[in-house]
Amino acid sequence: MTENDMIKQCKQGNRDAFNVLFEKYQSKVINLAYNMLSDREDAFDAAQEVFVKVYKNMESFKENSSFTTWLYRITSNVCADMLRKRQRSAKSVSIDKMSEEFGGTDIQDTAPTPEENAFLTERQRAVREAINELKDEYKIVITLCDIEEMSYDEIAEILKLPKGTVKSRINRARTSLKKNLEKKRELF
Repeated sequence: MTENDMIKQCKQGNRDAFNVLFEKYQSKVINLAYNMLSDREDAFDAAQEVFVKVYKNMESFKENSSFTTWLYRITSNVCADMLRKRQRSAKSVSIDKMSEEFGGTDIQDTAPTPEENAFLTERQRAVREAINELKDEYKIVITLCDIEEMSYDEIAEILKLPKGTVKSRINRARTSLKKNLEKKRELF
C-alpha cells in the first residue's frame, strides 16, 4: 500500500492506516521538535500534539504538497507556539537540568576512544547551545536546512515564506551561529 493510499484511507477514518503513518513519521517529528525545542519532554509533548492535529485535520490535507511537508509545517507551528509560551512564562533553566538533558544525546559509537567521545560530546553540546542562542526564526530554518537536510523550496513551503526570505534567514542564521561558536573556538 502506498503512502497516498494510506492517506486516502486515513481521510475515510481508517485508524490502522493512520497508525502506519504514525509509525513511519513519529521519530522524524520527535527529532525535529527536539531540535527546535531542545527539551526531550517538550519534544514528546509536541509530537503528541502534532499527531492529534494530523488525525483531526487529515481531511484538510490537500495533497498539493507532499505529506511530509504538511506534517513538518504542523510540527514547526506547534513548536513555534510552544516556544512563544516558553518566552511568556520566562522560566529559568538550571545548569544541572541542561547537563542532564544534553548528556543523554551523545552519539554512541564503539570505535572512538573515551577522550574522543568526550571531545565529540563537548562539540555537540556547543553546537546545540549555539543553535539555542539563535532567534526562533533562525533556529527553525537552520534546523530544517542543516539538520533535517531539506531544500530551500521545501522549507519555504513548510514555513509559508518566499524562497528568498528562507535563503536570507539561513544566511543570517549561519552567520549568527558562526559568531556563537567562535566563543568555543578550541572545540572547532
